Amino acid sequence: MTAPPARIEGPRPRGAAAHLSRAQKAAIIVRFLMTEGADIPLSDLPDELQARLTTQMGSMRYVDRGTLAEVVAEFANELEGMGLTFPRGLPGALSALDGRISPQTAARLRKEAGVRQHGDPWELVGAADPGTLATMLEEESAEIAAVILSKLEVARAADLLGRLPGAVARRITYAISQTGSVSPEAVDRIGLALAAQIQDAPPTAFADGAVERVGAILNYSAAAIRDEVLEGLDETDEDFAALVRRAIFTFAHLPGRVRSTDIPRILREVDQAVQVTALAGAQEGALAPVAEFLLSGMSVRMADAVREQMAERGRVRPREAEEAQAEIVNAVRRLEAAGEIGLVRPDEEEGGG
Repeated sequence: MTAPPARIEGPRPRGAAAHLSRAQKAAIIVRFLMTEGADIPLSDLPDELQARLTTQMGSMRYVDRGTLAEVVAEFANELEGMGLTFPRGLPGALSALDGRISPQTAARLRKEAGVRQHGDPWELVGAADPGTLATMLEEESAEIAAVILSKLEVARAADLLGRLPGAVARRITYAISQTGSVSPEAVDRIGLALAAQIQDAPPTAFADGAVERVGAILNYSAAAIRDEVLEGLDETDEDFAALVRRAIFTFAHLPGRVRSTDIPRILREVDQAVQVTALAGAQEGALAPVAEFLLSGMSVRMADAVREQMAERGRVRPREAEEAQAEIVNAVRRLEAAGEIGLVRPDEEEGGG
């Protein structure tokens, strides 16, 4: 004959819940909330508490209504009497104050206490600078790099793969096929190590790199000054000059960086008189293809109207044309920053991604 299941006998006299341990009460509350459909983030608990709770729930079978009501009432009273809760330890405090104390202070506290609080390390890795991640991928083994790419969003992984030398990208791509047997624990350790490496990077005074900063300055410089600076950079550091040239985005770069389907959206941001001035000043010389590119992206009716106004406008002073062209480029930058259009990367053909 099978023995009856172990249970907390009922009905119980008033105060029966007092004989239960806190672990039993916690198990009762968790089980009650789960049956009510509540989503309880138990994974946020330390591993030890998760294990104790699971073991306790596995050892219990039945609780009568009276005991359940007492435990729930006691739990509710504790919640009502609770004024404030504080995060556990320095890691929790740092997470709670994230963004409210300076990065320098947070980094110093973590270093002094030997703390590395990442939460989900892959969130930090996924949000890291693409250039930083690309460098890490080159320095890691193909197997580790394959795990990293597999954990990132597909678009992010594809972008990183495109930043790597061809031979490295091929080795990593092949290694992805070998990641089927990688354990969750190994993936977690890799994520924690990467997150620690990213956090340990020394703070810098500038958010952007030198190439981006020089490129941004030259974007807003007059063409003559920009050409003179680039010639000087060519003589001083040819490799740096080449990177700066790739970072520069001016009116002349529109055909290679803007998709023709985005032209109507861009020009809606620019007054038509400004469009006429910009295009009239670009009818001859090296900028003529740019003018034609923009006109070809307009409707036939609009392009004809603009051409008529360009003819009426006549000759445009170079400085005036350059200012108008800069307004079109600035409209492109604003729309790209807002996510309303996407720019073609310098090493891609239009329509290639």
